[in-house]
Amino acid sequence: MKKYHLMAPGPTPVPSEVLLAMARPIIHHRTPEYAALFTEIRAGLKALVQTRQEVLTPACTGTGAMESAVANTLSAGDRVIVVNAGAFAQRWLAIAKAYGLQIVELTAPHGETVAPERLAEALRTHPDAKAVLVQHSESSTGVLHDVRAYAELTAKTDAVLIVDAVSSLGIAELRMDAWGIDVVVSASQKGLMLPPGLGIVALSDKAWRAATRSTLPKFYLDLSEERKYASKNEARFTPAVSIMVGLREVLRMIEAEGLPNVFRRHDRLSRAMRAGAEALGLRLFVKATPSPALTAVEVPAAVDADRIVEGFGISHNITIDGGRGPTKGKIFRIGHMGYAADTDVIIALAALEQVLAELGQPVDFGASVRAAQKVFAEKS
Repeated sequence: MKKYHLMAPGPTPVPSEVLLAMARPIIHHRTPEYAALFTEIRAGLKALVQTRQEVLTPACTGTGAMESAVANTLSAGDRVIVVNAGAFAQRWLAIAKAYGLQIVELTAPHGETVAPERLAEALRTHPDAKAVLVQHSESSTGVLHDVRAYAELTAKTDAVLIVDAVSSLGIAELRMDAWGIDVVVSASQKGLMLPPGLGIVALSDKAWRAATRSTLPKFYLDLSEERKYASKNEARFTPAVSIMVGLREVLRMIEAEGLPNVFRRHDRLSRAMRAGAEALGLRLFVKATPSPALTAVEVPAAVDADRIVEGFGISHNITIDGGRGPTKGKIFRIGHMGYAADTDVIIALAALEQVLAELGQPVDFGASVRAAQKVFAEKS
């Protein structure tokens, strides 16, 4: 028997205490019991997103949360600037096209980022831009975009900054109010250590003002209506009750660990994984600030990265993931977010050594584990 390990860049493992909470008999969402649950969740999410705004929890995927951000703040024909440096930026493009928006693309090669100076120039060139759409952590490449610098630029304009934080919320520092981010969207299945199915959306005052002008069609994902109900501590439609029960447990876990400690843990896991990969002579794919959510690694020229992904699964019962689009076959990605610890990194690196050897690559066995252990032994 081979013990299973889920180390993809999402979905991520769910802690046993969260699974047990969700396994309890389901409760009705129009009861005092659910009202108490919702009260605690609303407060916990504000602390997590670091905002005084209401954080909404529609039953949908992260893509649904992304679409809601566009549909609620923009109108057909509006001009938007899209920071396009990865596969999930393509999703912003697809949503914007579906809603008839005019798109200005700021592109960068996968693995790189768009410098804030380029966004500043785009905002000057297009003063009518109504929004800037960007990922915080681009999980297809492992890059962490500088949304704080982007926010400083959009704060001086009429454009709202809409940030996809699906693979960064609860993983990397993200201060919605302090940084001036206008919309944060996320989902349940990554840093929040839950099954997929819950969207997370928060809007600033500036974004709510934009929502009053928005004429794009919306019904289920009408966030203004959603906020009216949330402010009364009620669900507008049937919520994802079991996931909400699990979310309460997750927020309690994050509070007990301490949010700064959660960020430090992810940074430490990321540094150890990168050190381990480099100790094997592999090159990291990221040419910019790396995301602490995952590590993207290039493979030797003679190796197909998909063979490494397969080797993890077949030989070790570990799920990781490969590249998307132009990086398919060229990189593999290992997640270390949410319910992840030092030992998970050690297991993944030990498996990587064996998989590389099985593929005929020279391996200095133990080198990656030693490099990771040195990071874990640091006093900081």
